[in-house]
Amino acid sequence: MYKLLHELQVCLGERSYPIVIGEGMLGKYDLSRYVCGSQVMIVTNDVVGPLYLEKARGCFPGKKVDVVVLPDGERHKDWRTLNLIFDALLEKRHTRKTTLVALGGGVVGDMTGFAAASYQRGVPFIQIPTTLLSQVDSSVGGKTGINHPLGKNMIGAFHQPEAVLIDTDTLQTLPPREVSAGLAEVIKYGLIRDIGFLGWLEQEVDQLVARDNESLAEAILRSCACKADVVAQDERESGLRATLNLGHTFGHAIETFAGYGNWLHGEAVGTGMVMAADLSEREGSISHADYDRIVRLIGRASLPVLPPENMTQADFMSLMAVDKKNLDGRLRLVLLRSVGDAVVTSDASPENLAATLAAFCRQEN
Repeated sequence: MYKLLHELQVCLGERSYPIVIGEGMLGKYDLSRYVCGSQVMIVTNDVVGPLYLEKARGCFPGKKVDVVVLPDGERHKDWRTLNLIFDALLEKRHTRKTTLVALGGGVVGDMTGFAAASYQRGVPFIQIPTTLLSQVDSSVGGKTGINHPLGKNMIGAFHQPEAVLIDTDTLQTLPPREVSAGLAEVIKYGLIRDIGFLGWLEQEVDQLVARDNESLAEAILRSCACKADVVAQDERESGLRATLNLGHTFGHAIETFAGYGNWLHGEAVGTGMVMAADLSEREGSISHADYDRIVRLIGRASLPVLPPENMTQADFMSLMAVDKKNLDGRLRLVLLRSVGDAVVTSDASPENLAATLAAFCRQEN
């Protein structure tokens, strides 16, 4: 039997959906109640599939389950790989009553959601995230999409899932680097919205890195609760939701510069949060002790705190210029008003931004 630990709702009126968190859920928890027709297409990749595909099939008793297996990795989050999903749906004659199921990490979830938003102008989908990062962030909130060579996640759609099933057992097969990448997004919630959670993380970070089940389940619950509350207030990122992108403008620039997949998303966000904290200190919003506290926690989570050593200030400025948060040609950044409180602003001093980049980047020739 599975062990149900927590259940919460993302409250979006008629599009509300549950997040179910537990142990041993795959293969035992019945998700067929969220499938309106008889067809299911599970989308996974060639790393997750051998581990969890057969168990995932067991979540859909009485349904016709087809499968498409994608290549693993951020570098495959593109049009070519997305078309593999459409090819499979059409070859297997899936109708507009089909339900797609994302079984994997954030890349699989984002592409499956985008395919669901697009196929026959929109079909339902379900998230079964198998990485810590996807469990605490990308599986919740309905952001879907693919990358473009000039920018990360620049092509996509908002499309909410029917349900999110989180089985914490899947975290035991993650490489340590992937666990740390997920912790970057967990730490983010404490920094932008919940200083009490941040204090808890400082006490528990060693247990989280070591994959203690009880600590992980609590971190996932509190992260999802924060994300669900923000999404309920601002589904399409017109204001509050943008604060969830703390560190992401710097981080996406790092990912694009390094080549998708060479830096994990969470690793880039970890460094991006350090850079955002540095700029927040220069803007007079947080103290140097606050900055040190942030750097110390991110380092304890085994995350990098410096960008690629060959990345220049010009590289950052060029890549940040195409960030989705920018408005009317003005660079918009998420900064800290204080530890536990974030703001989206276009008013950061250009001199302070230049000083932050100079502190973290090698000088141009």
